[in-house]
Amino acid sequence: MNVTTLSPRALLSLLANGTKAMDVVETALRLGLLDALDPEPPSGAEAGAQSGTRTDGVSLSELSARLGVVPGRLYKMLDCLESLGFVHREQSGDELDLVRYRAVPGLRQAAEAVAGPDSLERDRDRYPWRLLHGRLVDVLRGEMSIPAATFGWPPRDEEQLADFEQSMAAGLGPVIETFRAHAGWLWGERALRLLDVGGGDGTLAAHLLERSPALRVDVFNLPAAEALVSRTRKESGLGGRLGFVAGDFLDGPLPGGYDALSFVRVLHDWPVSTARALLRKAHAALVPDGRILICEEFRTPDRLAGQFFWSYFLMGVDTCVSRLYEIEHYVRLLEESGFRDVTVLPGPFELITATR
Repeated sequence: MNVTTLSPRALLSLLANGTKAMDVVETALRLGLLDALDPEPPSGAEAGAQSGTRTDGVSLSELSARLGVVPGRLYKMLDCLESLGFVHREQSGDELDLVRYRAVPGLRQAAEAVAGPDSLERDRDRYPWRLLHGRLVDVLRGEMSIPAATFGWPPRDEEQLADFEQSMAAGLGPVIETFRAHAGWLWGERALRLLDVGGGDGTLAAHLLERSPALRVDVFNLPAAEALVSRTRKESGLGGRLGFVAGDFLDGPLPGGYDALSFVRVLHDWPVSTARALLRKAHAALVPDGRILICEEFRTPDRLAGQFFWSYFLMGVDTCVSRLYEIEHYVRLLEESGFRDVTVLPGPFELITATR
């Protein structure tokens, strides 16, 4: 069962009980239930070895004994998880002892990412979304907005910039994994200079430099971000390999002479006209045969769901477009901007590359 296959009535019932659903998930994570449902596969189990999940399931009695809980009560909690599409149940008879459960692949990791102590959702909850709650009619009519002094786009001051870059750094995990997987193809052992446009506090740059000794990265960001990048440079011990160039990519050209140039979770925040202009600036900034790199949450049902907070919150911020695009959108823009050899590399977030 998948929640996307539920009827509108059933899905809305789950949404109406969303706070309770998260209580169930957080409790299952804290209690160890998700670990018990999704252990390492037994040695030699071919299907389990491929999926990382227990294929024969685990009985209710095993679960209750392991966790020290009442079987009948645990059964009801597992019904909650099943209604959410998180567990599969097999029952060979009417007795509770004949019920077996198994988690859908990746449940434990997903719960940690969303409900764990360092989750993105907890970070996003810091933002003043409650100003909009219950007032969306006013928001949609343009009668109410998020005050720029509370959240400005682009960030209005050093404090707002630091808060925003903290959130962006917290969500870099999938991007870092993708870049690391393709580091050999992207730059190998060659001495290359990369300009990370809108590169936040330098967190991504630091991860790239750690794995590629010949690489040098300059972060191009608003002047207020220089202190953030300096802190990352000091903490990482990367010295002069992690540089900073101050500027505003909306105002004037990008600095030139780079072998590669990246837009990571940048372009989707701006109108298409702005993205197209930035790609033209990137084309001019790269050396001949230089490579452009684009990595962000390209539009899929899963990523649109993961973007729900920002879609909601940014209804009150007209200056930030925050629009997820399909990969084909960027392929077309790159070709229109004079790039060639457009390639899409797989990963948690796909990486689009093209050559000047």
